[in-house]
Amino acid sequence: MNEVDGRNARAERTRSLIVDAHLALITDGELKPTARQVTERAGVSPRTLWGHFADMEAVMAASAGRQLEGQEAATVPIDVDQPLHRRLAAYAHQRATLLEALAPLARAADVQRPFSPVLQANLRENLARIRAEAERVFAPELSRLEAAERERRLLALVVVADWASWQLLRQYLGRTATEATDVLRTAVAGILTGPTGPDPTNGDPA
Repeated sequence: MNEVDGRNARAERTRSLIVDAHLALITDGELKPTARQVTERAGVSPRTLWGHFADMEAVMAASAGRQLEGQEAATVPIDVDQPLHRRLAAYAHQRATLLEALAPLARAADVQRPFSPVLQANLRENLARIRAEAERVFAPELSRLEAAERERRLLALVVVADWASWQLLRQYLGRTATEATDVLRTAVAGILTGPTGPDPTNGDPA
């Protein structure tokens, strides 16, 4: 390893230490870790922290990216050729597992997002990923719909599969992870198999 590669490797290890510390603090219940808390946990100086990250928003973004990448890497793609009931069960299980794992970081992001363009952009990217996965997994059902109906149902799928709906079920409605998973599966099934018809918002008679 040459000198440049060695410096890059050390820099990556330091960044990883900082992100590890930030994630550990959030997991422990600290929704908005301070720079001092992170440096103390990571065992680095403030100068080192700011040498690798412009601000705490950048640390948060790196932590979110790390955890989401790890969860997605561990996810086995759902076979779209399976019957619908199997895809529904697999999809609900995968979303529930991911959302439970991301819960501490998601709560922290909720606190900081109104003031963070980076976290707002991250949310939009995540919603796009949810949409893309729903389009892939449920392509046979969605492909039978006309364009406007398909778009409405895709948006509904994104809403029910997002963290906000999961938090509502788990935190505010007090459901267990198993119960919330069943609700998610039921909601997705209803969206996919419900009757088609005119847009109820356009004022046309049924």
